[in-house]
Amino acid sequence: MSQHQRPSENNMMTAVCIDTPGGPESMLLRNVPRPQPEHGEVLMRVHATALNRADTLQRKGLYPAPPGESEVLGLEAAGTVASVGPGVRQSWGLGDRVMTLLSGGGYAEYVAVPEELLMSIPTHLTVYQAAAIPEAWLTAFQLLHFVAQVKEGEIVLVHAGASGVGTAAVQLVRLAGAIPIVTAGSSEKLQMAETLGAAAGFNYKHEDFAKKVSDFTAGRGANVILDCIGGSNWERNVACLATDGRWVLYGCMGGKTVTGDILGKLLSKRGQLLCSLLRSRRLQYKADLVRAFSERALPHFSDPTSSPCRLRPVIDSMFSLDQVADAHRHMEANRNTGKIVINVMNPQ
Repeated sequence: MSQHQRPSENNMMTAVCIDTPGGPESMLLRNVPRPQPEHGEVLMRVHATALNRADTLQRKGLYPAPPGESEVLGLEAAGTVASVGPGVRQSWGLGDRVMTLLSGGGYAEYVAVPEELLMSIPTHLTVYQAAAIPEAWLTAFQLLHFVAQVKEGEIVLVHAGASGVGTAAVQLVRLAGAIPIVTAGSSEKLQMAETLGAAAGFNYKHEDFAKKVSDFTAGRGANVILDCIGGSNWERNVACLATDGRWVLYGCMGGKTVTGDILGKLLSKRGQLLCSLLRSRRLQYKADLVRAFSERALPHFSDPTSSPCRLRPVIDSMFSLDQVADAHRHMEANRNTGKIVINVMNPQ
């Protein structure tokens, strides 16, 4: 690039970049060109973002960004409106507090967002609490309502019940009038899930959760299973699935390989295996999801005096942008209960 083509300092921003996939140390802070909002987009000043398992997979080169999307990590962000591109229909004003679902780009000071994916931050939430909402809560809402079509009174088994998606799912199951039960790997995580509304919790390291689910349901089983584990759990999942139940797979932390009579066992229960990812969905699908979530769930992130079923994001810890490697190590060690938030606004 020639000197006269080089962006001015005012058009640059700090972002987390990866030259070579690898461990947490492969992430580098670098000055890169600031995105410009295109037709129908809003430029957002990112105050905070939050970690997701997909970030660690992308860092390792195992989960690339969809074609045409930012290579910068980060699937959600909260901040303020910095500028509005041409063709934006809604009346977003400069400085409006917003949060958003992203396909990438959250680990940076600015990100350009289709206006359909923006949500106003509820009045009683900080921007850091808001950063913990979009990816986890929209994922949980999608799995429950768009995929599993959960019904009032059903039993919903949530694996990793103290994770970001797990803590969101427990609360959304309650909001839907269904009954959440969870698995987690420590008594502290189970206790957290129960404080959020889980009717029961089972330590998968020390208990046979399939037997516990059967006991809890008097042998009927779980109507819905939200599963981010995959391979290592398949036999117990099918064992505790109710007849005509829906097993929703959205991750493979326990491996992708399955051996054994999975089809026969699933067929005997008339069970459905439903698989879903959110990042690769079309914009219209995500826009519909954001709209439904905004109408049915977002009002409950409000002053506890005005909502009988208040929802709250659970934050485990907060790191500055230059501590992003430590944040990834914290997640990969499975130390977190709830979301890990990164303060982007004021990197140390």
